[in-house]
Amino acid sequence: MKKLILNLFIRLLEFKKKVELVKLKERFKNLGSNFKLKKDFTFYNPQYMEIGNDFKAGERFRIEAIDRFGDQKFIPVIKIGNNVNFNTDIHIGCINSITIGDNCLFASRIFISDHNHGDTTEQMIKMSPMLRPLISKGPIVIKNNVWIGEGVAIMDNVSIGDNSIIAANAVVTKNIPPNCVAAGIPAKVIKVIC
Repeated sequence: MKKLILNLFIRLLEFKKKVELVKLKERFKNLGSNFKLKKDFTFYNPQYMEIGNDFKAGERFRIEAIDRFGDQKFIPVIKIGNNVNFNTDIHIGCINSITIGDNCLFASRIFISDHNHGDTTEQMIKMSPMLRPLISKGPIVIKNNVWIGEGVAIMDNVSIGDNSIIAANAVVTKNIPPNCVAAGIPAKVIKVIC
């Protein structure tokens, strides 16, 4: 009897997850085919998001299009191309614009944000970080065929060129050209591929 109840409970949870996913899919600005998510995902304001075909995300995928913070209002734009694969523990935050091209691969524990809580002026430093306004220095553009390694942070106002690789634990604060490997804090080109 316990086994039967357990099986029914598991089926109910699976059905609930499918219903939640169907409702979520209807809220996107645009959503391609073959959309796959693992458990514990968060999509905040998906109406600002466009996702291409063959999207995959592992556990604890969190993507936020922030259109309001205190008195501030934003019109965020998140565009993700075709055949993009995210591993586990990804956090993407957007108030401005984040574009990810086709055929990109993301390892785990990655942070991508086009904004910060305030800046480093004396006036801002005196404020509680939670009360500082959100500030974006510019959009993030990740071109096609890019591989982002484990533990990488990608900050605002950067572009990562086609076919580039960002090594594990790098912090990207400046543009990375195409066809190269970048590593370090801050990330710098360490090898030109071709």
